[in-house]
Amino acid sequence: MKFLIHGRIFKIESVDSIQEIFNEIESRQIDYSVSDSFAEILIENQINFDKNRTFNSDSDLESYDMALSLGGDGSFLETLGLVAKFEIPVLGINFGRLGFLTDIQPQHIGETIDKILLKDYTIDERIMINARADSEIFESGMNFALNEIAIAKTDTSSMIVINTYIDGEFLNSYWADGIMVATPTGSTGYNLSCGGPLMVPQSDNFVITPICPHNLFVRPIIVSSKSQITFSVESRSKNFLLSMDSRAKIVGDEIGEIVVSLEKFRAKLVKIKGNDFLSTLRKKLRWGEDIRNRI
Repeated sequence: MKFLIHGRIFKIESVDSIQEIFNEIESRQIDYSVSDSFAEILIENQINFDKNRTFNSDSDLESYDMALSLGGDGSFLETLGLVAKFEIPVLGINFGRLGFLTDIQPQHIGETIDKILLKDYTIDERIMINARADSEIFESGMNFALNEIAIAKTDTSSMIVINTYIDGEFLNSYWADGIMVATPTGSTGYNLSCGGPLMVPQSDNFVITPICPHNLFVRPIIVSSKSQITFSVESRSKNFLLSMDSRAKIVGDEIGEIVVSLEKFRAKLVKIKGNDFLSTLRKKLRWGEDIRNRI
């Protein structure tokens, strides 16, 4: 077993728990490497680990069996961005707040590693989404997302107009603050806060959700993941914000049409028994909770 470990800046209260993770890994003589950016953070916080075991975005990552993400959902998405092309399974250890994608609490790391070594876990495959345009959107070909792709205005005044087509057929011109295409995994995030529907992870669909539309009769619409969705944006400022999970970039009109479709590879999430989607929905989003029962 060979672990790839990545994370972001963490609170001082998490130092002991993160040290314990490395202690548990090294006590079992598990081979591992830490991203160079996370290694710097670990060193600053005086975490003891093998400083010769590091990697960067140019390293050959195909030999790793599993990636460990230390942090919240943002760290998880960043870790996934590093390994998704290689379809390396990712296990999220939650040092954030809600942690919808990060199932494991730090105090359970010892028993979790034992289960991994015994192969007592499952792999939950999730569809991802891809975007392409006339010019390169993000460097290193990271034009994919697990949660959503969103287009939004960059100023606080005028709305933008997003002309939208599904498989070449005109759908609508959205006058709005923006629009997103969310996957089933992303349906519990930004999509949910914008009034979009929840979808179970196994759904083979996308949802197109407008952001603050200036029309009461515009609602989210679910489309097949096999569809090709094309956006053409009109903006008075001649630019707009394009985001894909934790990556964002201001782009201009020269980017042309944005074509959104199913990514050819899938995200692989490591799941330990008891941490399924429906229980997470009830526990972390309080799905179906009746506040009258508290009285």
